[in-house]
Amino acid sequence: MSPATPAAAPLILANAENRYEVTRSDLPLSCPMPGMQLWNSHPKVYLPVVEDGGESTCPYCGARYFLRD
Repeated sequence: MSPATPAAAPLILANAENRYEVTRSDLPLSCPMPGMQLWNSHPKVYLPVVEDGGESTCPYCGARYFLRD
């Protein structure tokens, strides 16, 4: 019998929202992000985040990502 494993955080639906706030710890930024379900998503793409404005838009799904300090 194997030891019990701790429960993993539930995955969120990919592309379920169209606005996400991210932090510097989320960089490099990709859509879909780690922690999102992938079965119903588009191919993974890496997105540039402009340091001054701090936002980027996914060319596949249109999700907008905002860098929060």
